[in-house]
Amino acid sequence: MLTAQEENYILAHAYVPEHVVGLITSLSAGEPFLIEDHFFCHKHDWIIFIGYPLQDRFDPDDFESVLEKIKSRFKPARISLIAPALPDRLISNCRERDSDYYYTLDTRNPIIRSPVKRNLRKAARRLTIERAVRMGDAHQELMHEFVRDVDPPVRVKNLLFKMPQYIAAAPHAFVFNAWGPKDELAAFYVIDLAAENFANYIIGCYSKQKYVLGASDLLLMELIKISNEFGKRYIHLGLGVNRGIRRFKEKWGAKPSRNYEMCELTIKKPLIMVAIRAVIDKALSNFQ
Repeated sequence: MLTAQEENYILAHAYVPEHVVGLITSLSAGEPFLIEDHFFCHKHDWIIFIGYPLQDRFDPDDFESVLEKIKSRFKPARISLIAPALPDRLISNCRERDSDYYYTLDTRNPIIRSPVKRNLRKAARRLTIERAVRMGDAHQELMHEFVRDVDPPVRVKNLLFKMPQYIAAAPHAFVFNAWGPKDELAAFYVIDLAAENFANYIIGCYSKQKYVLGASDLLLMELIKISNEFGKRYIHLGLGVNRGIRRFKEKWGAKPSRNYEMCELTIKKPLIMVAIRAVIDKALSNFQ
């Protein structure tokens, strides 16, 4: 379990979204730990390992050493991990894997190009931006529309539907709403300001049925404003994901800043341990 001092240390040195302790513990319902400058969560037989050392000095040997210590201590059946690079030995054991880049945007002097300015002006005439700390029925409706129309990966879908609970509980989280003139929700962003150095865009979606050109641009402009208000040096805009998402981030000047490697591991238990467990289970069943 983390002490308050350890959590403050993590947030002070955070440089990837997964370093935000409250976000990861909320999504995983796991218990947070800090071991040898690495943050991770533990829940039952599952480990969520953030392989980005907080002092930002990644070393493959250190990474494997810390991972082995975690496995030895907690004996997990599965591990979800991310890191800037994966050792070859580990790659061959991943049952699921993804590679991408984190995109970040410098908030101090953003360059807003003419097409974006036009979108902002048009959207501002039709939409009102609200900063809120609760999500309601309109968000549920929009989330279900988004999932139905876009069919995002299960991981994204799960993240999206956990946001109302997260927003209600996290003291540094906000939902930015883009409301139309008839109180219809055109789009929203969920953001977090817990990390000391950056604002964290977590997830967002927009309505195709109530589509307003520039709604996402208007929300990102609001994110830039609040980042400057809270003294954040940059914004984490998440992963590249696909061409359309990359294009949106890049038109605002966001750049790929770090490698992202994800791996899902299933840990095979020694056959002798499986056999012993089976014998114990059978013996216990005789007493029932």
